[in-house]
Amino acid sequence: MKGTLARLWPHQKPWWIAGGILLAFGITGLSARWLIRETRVKSVPVAVAFATLAQGTRITPGNIAILEWPNHLLPPGFISDLSHLEGRYVRATVPQGMPILESVLVPEGARGGLSAIITQGRRAMTVRVNEVVGVAGFALPGNYVDVVVNSLHDGAPGRTATSISKIVLEHVPVLAVAQEANPDETKPHVVNAVTLEVTPIEAEQLDLARSIGTLSLVLRNQVDQQITQTTGATRQTLLDGFNSRQARSQEPATELIRGIERSVLR
Repeated sequence: MKGTLARLWPHQKPWWIAGGILLAFGITGLSARWLIRETRVKSVPVAVAFATLAQGTRITPGNIAILEWPNHLLPPGFISDLSHLEGRYVRATVPQGMPILESVLVPEGARGGLSAIITQGRRAMTVRVNEVVGVAGFALPGNYVDVVVNSLHDGAPGRTATSISKIVLEHVPVLAVAQEANPDETKPHVVNAVTLEVTPIEAEQLDLARSIGTLSLVLRNQVDQQITQTTGATRQTLLDGFNSRQARSQEPATELIRGIERSVLR
């Protein structure tokens, strides 16, 4: 028996080796396919802007496209079904290739135009400006401004009214300049009217301010949301400050000598 096995083993060994090699290749192939399947990025179809969609643009089949978007990078409010976009308008500019989100769309059934981009609960109000008080045309849609009124202040009874400048509204969004809600942002626009987005209470304050004096717009940093309380500037406070600085500059100087060092004190 042992002799028989000894005679068979040399003939069987190559088959055992070949079988082991084939088994190893099979396991390697299965492992590779499993790794590819597990590491493959899962994606979801997402509607994106085929070209840049300006604020107030009506969505049509020609200006949108469907792209596969990585599942782990899906933005909130993405849209996959193009039927939800048909005939709707965008309330904000959507750059080319970016997803069209529900948050940038006007409600279904609403028409385009300025009314479509007004935030719910707020109002749009137009004020007249010129190229000086309108910060030389640099107040563009999407910017934020402070509103300053220059008016006559009654002051104490029996005293002559005096001119005062006071910031009455701060961090007010600009919706449109003239009749344009989406002008070229690369150059200033000299216009005679600016439309601001305000709350109902601010609308009342703005209407009163423009009826009692002259309005000026002060351009501010878009990310600066700090509110500053001021008392306003009058001719008296302006001149008092100037006279105070001038008086300090005219005070007699005192010469101080220490050894070889010489200095002047005021």
